[in-house]
Amino acid sequence: MYFPYSYSPASNKKGSEANDLALRLARQYTGHWDVVVLDHAYHGHLSSLIDISPYKFRDLDGQKEWVHVAPLPDTYRGLYREDHPNPAGAYAGEVKRVVNSVQEKGRKIAAFFVESLPSVAGQIIPPAGYFPEVAEHIHRAGGLFVADEIQVGFGRVGKHFWAFQLQGEDFVPDIVTMGKSIGNGHPVACVATTQAVARAFEATGVEYFNTFGGSPVSCAVGLAVLHVLEKEQLQAHAASVGSVLMELLRQQKAKHPIIGDVRGIGLFIGVDLIKDEATRKPATEEANYMVSRYFFLETSCLCSVQGPDWEGAPPRPGVCCCHHAPGHLGPTEGCLKELAAGPEQGRGHRSVCPSAWWPAPCSHGFTWVRAVHSQGRQGHRGSQTQKLRFASLGGPGGSCFSAATPGTVAEPDLGLPVPTAVGFGDGQASCSLPGWKASG
Repeated sequence: MYFPYSYSPASNKKGSEANDLALRLARQYTGHWDVVVLDHAYHGHLSSLIDISPYKFRDLDGQKEWVHVAPLPDTYRGLYREDHPNPAGAYAGEVKRVVNSVQEKGRKIAAFFVESLPSVAGQIIPPAGYFPEVAEHIHRAGGLFVADEIQVGFGRVGKHFWAFQLQGEDFVPDIVTMGKSIGNGHPVACVATTQAVARAFEATGVEYFNTFGGSPVSCAVGLAVLHVLEKEQLQAHAASVGSVLMELLRQQKAKHPIIGDVRGIGLFIGVDLIKDEATRKPATEEANYMVSRYFFLETSCLCSVQGPDWEGAPPRPGVCCCHHAPGHLGPTEGCLKELAAGPEQGRGHRSVCPSAWWPAPCSHGFTWVRAVHSQGRQGHRGSQTQKLRFASLGGPGGSCFSAATPGTVAEPDLGLPVPTAVGFGDGQASCSLPGWKASG
């Protein structure tokens, strides 16, 4: 659970703030400015982080001159695949090529940013040994290695507490950022780095200040999460349940050619859908259909579409999900048969496929809420029902207010705006949009 050597932590509110601080730390320590990232990466919604997130900047202002993109270490769809004798070395060599190109232009690298397991990019499992080789190239260029554990840390991978440990017990990043599950829904984030990096930042005399950072409430929440993780052995639980889920998904893959790949570790899992086995052409439409129609409607399992071509369908169970939960994937069998029958089969309604996060590690505090709108669009009759996943944070008398995740729209879909938050007080539920009525 602990870092291999002395780290200096800084507390803040959101994962984006953690990554922004990591960027400032790296630039101050190295005196350099440029950043190397992986293709399709996402590191946060602040302007500084959109700039280093190809997933975002390609649809916005484009790539800045100080940002340099290396190929995603994807052994299923990438440059070097599962049949390559040394994919880790080959992909690390691509990073070295990027570094050399940067230096030839007279620029200097401050940091290499990477999710320990790239998620938005398609639930990618980098080949073992990739990080140490990349770190060597980055350190030689005077930069720091930043491991983004915001989505994958705190035992989700089962085998280790931190996902970067999958790259070898001796591998240690220079900076580690954390968020999401660190607070089980409460806004908490953290940056951990070496004493040397922290002191270089401190020496500027410009302190890091955050209005909510270090709040005793947030600290209590973080400690409670760690307590539950340890007491309920949720890291081992993630490994156990994840292995069951992976086996069930592999059984589906053996029966259905549309499943090209099942990859993951612990409860970080992705299912890659394809149109053709030889070309591995992404089955984008089918992935959207499966997620919105079956994972949400039939299994109540939060899932979203990820990957460069939106071809992956990663389920997002909490690390507390019980051993029988993977059995609820049974309805996907019918979905896969529908998809095999043709694109027009069983698609009589408009799919809704929101991005849904379920990072919470604790075993309590979740409620399904059903929101109903009694009036449809002009020319329609009936009601629209929206299923919402609500993460309860507790409070006196069970009162709280929390963001909710839209689930499936039950037929008929009337095209109404969907509430994104539900408030609870004295046992009563209320929705964030007029016309909706919430009930537990």
